[in-house]
Amino acid sequence: MDERGQATPEWVALVLLVALAFTAVTAAGLPLPGTDLARSIASRLSCAAGLGDGCDGERGALALAYGLEVAALVTEHTPALDYEDGMRALPVDYRSCREDACADGAESGPVSESLAGEPVTAFVHVVDCRDAAAATLEDYECTGDRAGRLYLQYWLYYPGSATARAVLGDAGAHPDDWESFQLRIGPDGEVEARASSHHGYNGDSGDWLSDSGLVEKAGWTPSTGHYLVSGGSHAGRVGERVPSARPPGRFVMRTGRWTDPRAITLVPIEALADGRLEFAVSPPWEKRVYRDPEHKGTD
Repeated sequence: MDERGQATPEWVALVLLVALAFTAVTAAGLPLPGTDLARSIASRLSCAAGLGDGCDGERGALALAYGLEVAALVTEHTPALDYEDGMRALPVDYRSCREDACADGAESGPVSESLAGEPVTAFVHVVDCRDAAAATLEDYECTGDRAGRLYLQYWLYYPGSATARAVLGDAGAHPDDWESFQLRIGPDGEVEARASSHHGYNGDSGDWLSDSGLVEKAGWTPSTGHYLVSGGSHAGRVGERVPSARPPGRFVMRTGRWTDPRAITLVPIEALADGRLEFAVSPPWEKRVYRDPEHKGTD
């Protein structure tokens, strides 16, 4: 790369040489360990050299972090955010907003940014258990049923949480709040989802035993592409694709305020580098689920 970040002829030649070598080996049918890993590295090199399609802007950051194939899946499966009525908080980029005031948005309708101009943001993390070599390199837990699956994690940051402020005052609130919507994609293409909720995970319904941490459950349910977010605690559930009547006792949230998935800024955690600051609660990269995508707790 030159001083302007442009690919030099030598760099382009190197990328082409790597791509040709990879193509020749795979075309010959030679069995290689870590083929998916090699393919991912090749696509990242292509993006870095400015040779690949879909390597611009936000898509480029995702492609550099995960390769073109996984980056496309991250974008395709980004969930729509449906907020509880009356909720004003929005998930934002902690690097520019650490106060509730800059994260508050309109109370109804489609929202893509806060009133202070902060864009709705999701931090992305990928655990690719389809390739044992890649999983070992990253020190991810991909044993047992995890093998062969791709896990996409969307982490939302809120400057504060007020789970029980109405009852306990300031003792019922704390600064910094990380919540997540997680997907697992099976070898057959089946997509399942779960959302973090206090100490556990929810599918399309809540469970106070799981929320309290008394009972651990995986929480996976068929994905609908919708993530329901409650006010105050920001605990979540997997939402319905189309709002409809629900059985008695089923938690109902809804449709007066939402963020379209195409309006969400996606930031790969793997590319943050110096952006990992201190928080009052554990950030994603310090949680067990960051390396073990089937972990049933939010610790």
